[in-house]
Amino acid sequence: MIHRFTVLFLAALLPLLAGAGQAQAAGYRYWSFWDRDGSAWTYATVGPSLARPADGDVQGFRFSVSEDSGDAAKPRGTADFDTICAKTPAKDGTKRVALVIDFGTPADAPSGEQPPAGRTACAQVAGDATTAEALASVAKPLRYDSNALLCAIAGYPTKGCGEQISVEGKDSASTGAADEASAQDDGGLGPSVGLIAGAAAVFVLGAAAVWQVRRRA
Repeated sequence: MIHRFTVLFLAALLPLLAGAGQAQAAGYRYWSFWDRDGSAWTYATVGPSLARPADGDVQGFRFSVSEDSGDAAKPRGTADFDTICAKTPAKDGTKRVALVIDFGTPADAPSGEQPPAGRTACAQVAGDATTAEALASVAKPLRYDSNALLCAIAGYPTKGCGEQISVEGKDSASTGAADEASAQDDGGLGPSVGLIAGAAAVFVLGAAAVWQVRRRA
């Protein structure tokens, strides 16, 4: 009899623990960096301050909320070098790098901010220039943190840098789209409501199981 109630108790416990784990899922709001490989975007393997693109390369930046690189949103918009750099003729001693800058959606924006319209730019820079230098030539001001993490392009966003937030709600902002978010950012400082409710339910189930065992003893 004890074995039976133990099995029932564990069967009820597992879904609750799984739900609590999902409630704790968190992501980060940041600028991701991409390379255009043929007709598709690929997540860059090095940061823009280390990457040294060649003449004719297409690179992109996307501001969004994601859990990791596999979940990151790709840049939207035109990604064709000939289109972006059509009005920038080749010049000796320089290279041209086509850049796609996607400021993301209102749902991904920090509270109180509205993302600018996406843009493309053809950066004509020295042959040994990095992507960061190419970006700085066409999209100032840039903002970095003390660890050289890119925090803002063209001044957006005005504050914050890679902060951790709720993935489900993607933080609440003053914009209409962000007002629809179902969860607020708790900064990772405390347990979620779902976790507390799950723990309470586990306690109740455990108490009921013990009472049943004692009653039949």
